[in-house]
Amino acid sequence: MLDIKFIRENSELVKKAAADKLMEVDIDKLLSIDKKIRDISANLDLMKEQRNKLSKEIPSLSNEQREIKVNEVKNLKNEIANLEETLTPLKAEYKDLMYRVPSVPLEEVPIGKTDDDNVEIKRVGEIPKFDFPLKDHVELAEELDLIDIPRGVKVAGSRSYFLKNEGALLEMAICRFVIDKLVKKGFTPMIVPTLVKDTPMFGTGYFPIGKEQSYEINEDNLYLVGTSEVSLVSYHSDETFESETTLPKMYCGYSTCYRREAGTYGKDTRGLYRVHQFSKIEQVIICEADFEKQTELHNFLLNNAEEIMQDLKIPYRVVKVCTGDMGIGQVRKHDIEAWMPSRNKYSETHSCSSFNDFQTRRSNIKYKDKDGNTKYCFTLNNTAIASPRILIPILELNQNEDGSINIPEVLIPYMNGMTKIEKKNK
Repeated sequence: MLDIKFIRENSELVKKAAADKLMEVDIDKLLSIDKKIRDISANLDLMKEQRNKLSKEIPSLSNEQREIKVNEVKNLKNEIANLEETLTPLKAEYKDLMYRVPSVPLEEVPIGKTDDDNVEIKRVGEIPKFDFPLKDHVELAEELDLIDIPRGVKVAGSRSYFLKNEGALLEMAICRFVIDKLVKKGFTPMIVPTLVKDTPMFGTGYFPIGKEQSYEINEDNLYLVGTSEVSLVSYHSDETFESETTLPKMYCGYSTCYRREAGTYGKDTRGLYRVHQFSKIEQVIICEADFEKQTELHNFLLNNAEEIMQDLKIPYRVVKVCTGDMGIGQVRKHDIEAWMPSRNKYSETHSCSSFNDFQTRRSNIKYKDKDGNTKYCFTLNNTAIASPRILIPILELNQNEDGSINIPEVLIPYMNGMTKIEKKNK
């Protein structure tokens, strides 16, 4: 959420940000409602002051004067009630519009509409060449009995799957490897609630825009999260850190995640690229409101994810994400895209984002600086690993001509010494 004062003073800049992010919000209407609320509120304050003054005078008045003043107070109370009734829908509309105002991207962010307009900034690793016909991850995994998509669909519908045998062990190994790596870098490991109230979803910017992507438990007014970022940021909602020396807070959250993938009918339907349920480890940082520090931490998060890709020996590229491919709250975003042979292209596996105080204003997370001033914190996040999507390049890039899969070296200790996944004897 942006500061309304900033919106008043920079309305054209905010309008441009909304247009560049392809988001519809009526800034002029917001400012008009804002003025009405301020005018009515000012009038209400005057009337309440007058009512209180009269109420204090009444006990010392004569009976005749008292009756006159009591009637005046009653009339003021009615007028106040009418104005407050007028304010209620205005405040609701104001709140809804404020939740739809996007953050302003940094100047470095490329202008564009889709991921085709993202700007590549580097490539790391060589794309391997194979001297035998390649199989995609589905064929490999089914032959090795690592996944069962048909039974997943039977049980849970489209985009569902079972991970089995070494496939299940491989996901666990990857997650544990990543958690160990991040803990060594100072992150606090967290297993988080995946069912949350709507407040954390609004607080982190996933509602109201994007609500169609979430699964709702109507009976309990709860929602399944699409990332542990929601729970990790909200962990400190309505809190004020007593000193900036207690910052940054660095968390790595493990969770199952759920996304409806609304609007993606017929897109990426084969295999494990776009599914409704997945496991993810998210890096989240809450820091002081310092742009230089935020940039330093953004690069730190991005480097962590790159190190993981390098450890797994997966060729990848890093792109600057354009305005049209950013979320409502992001001011800067980088994606890491892994080379996936079956897709014959680099495809997104990680997203690294900076938010300034967008999430903390919505979530009411503050700190006291060295001068005792209370400020909103800044937040950042980045995927550390997400499975089963990361299994696509791991399986495809490590396949052998006989259909077996080599285990990436860093994962061997987490696979109880197993170095290769081979076909099982029937």
